[in-house]
Amino acid sequence: MIPIRNKKKTLQVTVEEMRSFALAYVEKYAPSQQQLKTYLLKKYIRASAMKVKKQDVTNLIDIVLSDLEKNKFINDKFYSESKAKSMIQRGNSINKIRNYLIGKGIKNELVKETILKIQDNNSDQDFFSALKICKKKRIGPARTEDNRQLFYKKDISLLARNGFDFETSKKIMELEKDDYLKIIKLL
Repeated sequence: MIPIRNKKKTLQVTVEEMRSFALAYVEKYAPSQQQLKTYLLKKYIRASAMKVKKQDVTNLIDIVLSDLEKNKFINDKFYSESKAKSMIQRGNSINKIRNYLIGKGIKNELVKETILKIQDNNSDQDFFSALKICKKKRIGPARTEDNRQLFYKKDISLLARNGFDFETSKKIMELEKDDYLKIIKLL
């Protein structure tokens, strides 16, 4: 005999099921609150098709998210600080970090706080991040002296695509090879 699957789920069962999906996602990816909300919304809208109103699902998701935040499973402040720290280590600019965090749904106040914290720790963070990019991509002062003028435009545009402003890029490109090597040894 085939069991009947068309039983209506109670609100409590749906919340518990949603909480377990959310915990599994948090365990695997460590997302921001907005990422988790988007994931759960897609999952439940797709699963329920036309049976449930979007507003009802959104209300359930908000209940689950507030519970997870209260129990400190998700924390946007910690998320923004840890992502910013890892992006700085990779040599990303402050502009790129800001845009990344905004894209992940972090509130503007937290983004500003994180950026201010970065700038307090190191007032010229973009300069050192640009040096890391130069070392990684072998551009600018990391190139051999005879090729630097040939690839000047290309190198400056690569730095611009990575979010560095023109003044910082120009300062990096005018850096002498000896000074560059001294600074890299300190990093």
